[in-house]
Amino acid sequence: MFKIRLAFLLVIGVLIAGNASAQAWQEVDPTTLGWSADRLEAARRQSAALKPTAVMIVQDGRVIASWGDTSRKVNVASVRKSLLSALYGIAVAERRIDLSSSLADLGIDDNAPSLTATEKTATVRDLLMARSGVYHPAAHETGDIKRKRPKRGSHPPGSFWFYNNWDFNALGTIYRQQTGEDIFQSFEQRIAQPLAMDDFSTKDGRYAAEELSEHPAYPFKLSARDAARFGLLYLNGGRWGEKQIIPASWVRESTTPHSWAKRIRQGYGYMWWTLPPDTWGPDAFYASGYGGQVIAVIPSKRLVVVQTVDLKQNASGIRTSAFIDLLKGIASASP
Repeated sequence: MFKIRLAFLLVIGVLIAGNASAQAWQEVDPTTLGWSADRLEAARRQSAALKPTAVMIVQDGRVIASWGDTSRKVNVASVRKSLLSALYGIAVAERRIDLSSSLADLGIDDNAPSLTATEKTATVRDLLMARSGVYHPAAHETGDIKRKRPKRGSHPPGSFWFYNNWDFNALGTIYRQQTGEDIFQSFEQRIAQPLAMDDFSTKDGRYAAEELSEHPAYPFKLSARDAARFGLLYLNGGRWGEKQIIPASWVRESTTPHSWAKRIRQGYGYMWWTLPPDTWGPDAFYASGYGGQVIAVIPSKRLVVVQTVDLKQNASGIRTSAFIDLLKGIASASP
């Protein structure tokens, strides 16, 4: 418990000293809020065996515990998709993007073999749900996605869910095309600055292009403490202090399961994963990236849990299932 407490105090000190204008994390002794010190320490030991870069546990905006280097920025892999989803919520509210627009409407195509007329009927909403039916090779794909990708033309747009990097990358192109804004500059100006993130800058994003597709991926680097602010924004329905950063209606819609990944009993919204309510209570969701990058939001406990993993230090990473087990241990320690 002493190690958890020490890590927590270091986080508070850095936040207050490093950014006096930020909404500093409030110092709390978790036991005064009804947390079990023994179970929290057991969760820390469980986490230590997994070798994350950092873990941060926040309840109602107060740091309950943290360990590792919460200021270290790492590539958060597919968490990038949930970050872009937030930007879409803002753009849709500002009427700069219409979810009913089709790929044909927007002039979206790809390298040969180019998209068919049927594939071009997929809408922006279909892409957000990973239901485009466009199974064109994509940049930044994992080997697992490449192996499991359905055949071109096997499913009409909107009819079938497949975790598809083509959809996610094309959404990046559509965002830049329709808003005239760079993704990373948008994130800094529209989200990072209002939330007073400590570490993020536009230099922490890059475009990853490959010859097989004209739509690049857009990897982000984030620190655990900045990721925790993003999770807290979603826990509070898109509101930060007195300002509504992301429409509350978008937060609800994007974290509602529109599809189900039956093998793992989880749902998929608009580039967010959702957790089964019988275990986690209503409306629990998380952003997930390869190697163990996670921002989990459990509204029933007013809880945000972040895990980051630097794959240069832990090449094997951490499986999502191992994080879910850790999350259960953390939740069991909470009141």
